[in-house]
Amino acid sequence: MDEVWKREERQSPCVKICVMHPQAKLCIGCYRTNAEIAAWSRMSSEERMAVMAELPEREPLLKAKRRGGRKARL
Repeated sequence: MDEVWKREERQSPCVKICVMHPQAKLCIGCYRTNAEIAAWSRMSSEERMAVMAELPEREPLLKAKRRGGRKARL
């Protein structure tokens, strides 16, 4: 890879599963909001790191307990 194109900035949390959760308004792949995804390329490294630090807290919002299946019958 050409050295000119190397970047030292924070990588994107995108995992290429780009689907927005209808209630939480978060991407189910990376847990970012639409606004964060749209602004990502313009964010400073500090802003990106701040968003990345919040993402683990958002994951449980999309991991709701299932209400069906075998466990529901027990």
